[in-house]
Amino acid sequence: MSEDLRHAAQRPGSFWQTLKAVAWSFFGVRKSSDYAQDVARINPVHVIVAGVLAALVFVLGLVWLVRWIIASGVAQ
Repeated sequence: MSEDLRHAAQRPGSFWQTLKAVAWSFFGVRKSSDYAQDVARINPVHVIVAGVLAALVFVLGLVWLVRWIIASGVAQ
């Protein structure tokens, strides 16, 4: 592993901060100053885990929504 990657993986940002940054990225709305702070602070390993979790929740939410609509009879 390169020295830059090791240094990035040791950043002090919390997983909660990472979840907030990933949530904002899903909406596509973020101030450039907040983005710059996130890049300097959050751990890239946390970003990967949070991104996978957020994508899983998003897909499961869509599946639930489609099943709910079909079960309600609106889609007939």
